[in-house]
Amino acid sequence: MSAFTHLSDKGTAHMVDVTDKTVTEREARAEAYIEMAPSTLAMILEGKHHKGDVFATARIAGIMAAKKTSDLIPLCHPLALTKVEVELEPEPEQNRVRITSLCKLSGKTGVEMEALTAASVAALTIYDMCKAVQKDMVISQVRLLEKRGGKSGHFKV
Repeated sequence: MSAFTHLSDKGTAHMVDVTDKTVTEREARAEAYIEMAPSTLAMILEGKHHKGDVFATARIAGIMAAKKTSDLIPLCHPLALTKVEVELEPEPEQNRVRITSLCKLSGKTGVEMEALTAASVAALTIYDMCKAVQKDMVISQVRLLEKRGGKSGHFKV
């Protein structure tokens, strides 16, 4: 494993200089899960939530979050994303929803944090919309699934 790139020679935190890096196509995929009671999931799937379409709101929140990642994570570069996709897949047999995200761009730095932020915020939005019904939902397994592009190459779990 290489040295941490967000530390200067003096050991202080800094934003990595990507000025001389080559622009390449980059993409990242991430996932998160939110577990809930069967009745909560059924309410969402049947469209009976009094706040409206939970999945549509979570999808938009995830997309918006990806675009704002550099405002949330202190040393992230602001990126001109060319694609953000957030999918929500109910898994009733496990009483949960799987959230996946995809972020893409042509740039000098990766989009892993944007994909992770999108999946995380989509899960948090589901929690926020459903907390009046169930407070003990669990968000888990937030992880990077795949990244392409850049000097470090291809990664896939």
